[in-house]
Amino acid sequence: MRSVAIRGSGMAANGCAYLLKEAGFRVGQEAVHRPPVPSMMLSEAALALMRDLFGRPDLFADAPRVRRRLVAWGGAPVTVLHDAVLASEAMVQGALGVRDEATVAAPDCTIYAAPPMPMGELHVFGERQAVAVRVRLRNPACREEGRVEAVGSGWLFLVPADGDEGWLLGVGGEVDALLAQSRLIAPVVDPIGGSSRPFLAAPRLHMPLVGGDWLACGTAAIGFDPICGDGTAQSVREAILASAVVRAIADGGDQAALLGHYQAMLIAAMRRHLLLCAQFYANGGQGDWWRAQHDALMQGHLWCTGLLAKLPEPQFALHGLTLVPRRVAA
Repeated sequence: MRSVAIRGSGMAANGCAYLLKEAGFRVGQEAVHRPPVPSMMLSEAALALMRDLFGRPDLFADAPRVRRRLVAWGGAPVTVLHDAVLASEAMVQGALGVRDEATVAAPDCTIYAAPPMPMGELHVFGERQAVAVRVRLRNPACREEGRVEAVGSGWLFLVPADGDEGWLLGVGGEVDALLAQSRLIAPVVDPIGGSSRPFLAAPRLHMPLVGGDWLACGTAAIGFDPICGDGTAQSVREAILASAVVRAIADGGDQAALLGHYQAMLIAAMRRHLLLCAQFYANGGQGDWWRAQHDALMQGHLWCTGLLAKLPEPQFALHGLTLVPRRVAA
């Protein structure tokens, strides 16, 4: 296995392409264009992973930052110190995106970082859509501040953008309806653009995640609820693991065991995420919408637990960018 085709052009796809090219593989990448994420808030953990993966210690060093979060979640607003970088998806693609779209004839392996998948189905844990709308910030303090607020039928997330503008994410309903229930965010914003098309905000997992000569990666494999703020870091982690699996197979490793390990690790990641999200949705509100989302998350957690119970214990561990048998790692 020395040639790999990659479908997709997001963080996971670009990470896989970079790592596999560095390892000497012939890589063909098919860029898949989709509506861009208007604004990304990259945590220190996510930024550190990106800098390490791409060998760019200065990546986004001069980008604007969010210094704190103001959170109203089932109680009075609380200010939390928070250091994160603000970047548009266009900035990320400009720095790390596909430089060419060469193809590989008859690849030994295909990494699907964008749909459609060759088989399987997507499992979604909850029923919630999100929309984004550009807003003008009335309060200058909001230029370095993210605001998160739970309301009766959903939640709002305000992220600063350029100057006195920002992006408002609404989950659970139309932004205007959510703002009508808001005490924390509504007083500091004025919408200045129409809402984006609704997009899925509930966690989701594609099964299966692997086949004989393919694997799924990035948000095509698993998608996180934006409430956790860990989606970008998860895509980077998946790129590292997927590339390590491909390299280990190319080096003569047990293909079935390595692919099985990859699938188990992603199911386990989703299981942890569902439990984390369930804690947020248990505390955000008391209405029917909140209870329904919490119940769906816990059902998903139970389902993932059942899947993992049928799989063998992890046989490999990551040492840097390389997968090694656990007995060697020990």
